[in-house]
Parts: sequence; structure tokens; C-alpha cells
Amino acid sequence: MPPQFPLATVGALVTAPDGRVLIVKTTKWRGTWGVPGGKVEWGETLEAALKREFQEEVGLDLREIKFALVQEAVNDEQFHCPAHFVLLNYYARCESTQVIPNEEIVEWEWVTPLEALDFPLNSFTKLLLEDYQQRFMSI
Repeated sequence: MPPQFPLATVGALVTAPDGRVLIVKTTKWRGTWGVPGGKVEWGETLEAALKREFQEEVGLDLREIKFALVQEAVNDEQFHCPAHFVLLNYYARCESTQVIPNEEIVEWEWVTPLEALDFPLNSFTKLLLEDYQQRFMSI
């Protein structure tokens, strides 16, 4: 039986010192690429959840975490099973580009934000990248 309420999730478009961003292909999003992230645990702040998820999934420490946007996924076919998520998206930076993937991460790439759009992204990550480009690249 699915949860009775939507699940809060966090994810981030993280930028390396050279300006590239990390995108990942996971087992959960039916072959599409996205950003690392996951569910917020009971009693956990959003920022703590984001830092934990990045450590667990890709072994990266985040800094300069800034809120980006909210999205909602209601039984979206891109996800591997029926779910209702409130996706809380962030922008962040990291010092290292050494990814230590967990079992959820199938592939990963550090790419420019423009190169990322050439990957088969899930629609939520595509929107996050487009927002990033509008905010930070059109200056």
C-alpha cells in the first residue's frame, strides 16, 4: 500500500570548482538521468537530508547550499513505481569531483550545464537545469 501522504524529497544540482555539474543515472528513474537526492527522514531538516543523501549516493560534501525550486511528481511514469513526491530542489557546490557511487547510481558524468541538456534527463532535472541557466548563465 502506498503512503497516505506525499513524500518530501531533496535533490541538488551541484557545481564543481571548474563550473561543471553532476548528473547521474539511477535505478529509480527508468533509464533517465537526474541529480542525486532522496527522501527526507522524520525529524531531519531539509539541508541535513540533502547532505546525507549526497554522502550516501555519491560521497560528496556539499557547501553553499541555496534553495532553487519546488516541483511535484504525482505517479509520474518516469519513476519506477507509483509515488507522490514533493521535490525540493537546491543548488550547491562541492570541492571534489571524485564520485563514490552507491548501488543506486548506475552512471555519472561531470558536464557543463549546456552539455547536460544533451542527456536523456527526467523532466524534473531538465526544468532545474533550465532554471539554473536562466539564473546564473544569462548574466
